[in-house]
Amino acid sequence: MANEYVETRGAVADLGKAGTAVKEGLITSLKSINEIEAEIVSLVRNTVSDTLKATGAVASETVGVTSDVMKGAIAATEEVGTGLILSTKNVAKGVIMGVSDVGGDVISAAGQVAQGAVKGASDVGSDVALVGRRAIDGVIEAAKEIGVNAEEVARVSIGGAVSAASEISNTAVTAVKEMLVGIVGGIKEVLGAALPRTSRPAAGESLAPPQEEEAGAPKGPAAERATEERETESEQPPARKRPRK
Repeated sequence: MANEYVETRGAVADLGKAGTAVKEGLITSLKSINEIEAEIVSLVRNTVSDTLKATGAVASETVGVTSDVMKGAIAATEEVGTGLILSTKNVAKGVIMGVSDVGGDVISAAGQVAQGAVKGASDVGSDVALVGRRAIDGVIEAAKEIGVNAEEVARVSIGGAVSAASEISNTAVTAVKEMLVGIVGGIKEVLGAALPRTSRPAAGESLAPPQEEEAGAPKGPAAERATEERETESEQPPARKRPRK
C-alpha cells in the first residue's frame, strides 16, 4: 500500500508540472495571438484611412477601397494557405475603424465588408458561412468601439452577407442564414426579414398553451346563441324580492 501511495503521488506531481508547462506556454501563445490581431486591425485601419485621405473623395471611394482591402486580405491568406477565418474579423474591424477615422459612411462600408468576405471565401474555397460570421463579428465590434449604431451596422452587414451568398448558391444562402441567426447576441430585432423566423415566442409572449374549451360546451351557431343569451341575462337588472306578508 505504501509503495502504491508513493507512486500515485509521484504521478500527480508530474501531471502538475506538465499542466504548469502547458499553462505557461498557452499564455505566451495567446499573448502573441492578441498582439498579432491588434497589429492586423492597426494595419488595415491605417491603410484605409490613409488611402481615403489621399484620394480626397471619401464618400465616393469608400466602397472601392473597402473592396480592395478585403481582396488583398483574402489574397494574402490564399498565398499562405491558411488564416482567412482567423484574420477576417480583424480585417473587417480595421476597415470600419479606418472609414470612421476619415468621416466615411460606416454603414455602407459594413455591408461591403460582409459582402466582400463571403465572395472572397467562395473564390478561395473557404467556408463562406463562417467567414461571413467572422466579418460581421468584426464589424459589430468596431461599431461598438467607435459609437456607431450597432443595430443598423449589423442589419446592413447581414444583408450584405446574404446578398453575396445568393449569388453563389441556394446552399450558401442557407448556410449563411443559419450561421447568422445567433450572431446578434444582445442586439434586438436586427435580423429582420433577412433571416428565417424561429418558432420561439417573442419576448414577453406566454409559453402557456391556449385554454381548452370546456367539455360539453356548445360549438358553432349553438355556442354563439348561448353566448348571446348569457350577455342578455347579464344586462337585465336582478329581480327584486317581494316582502313576505
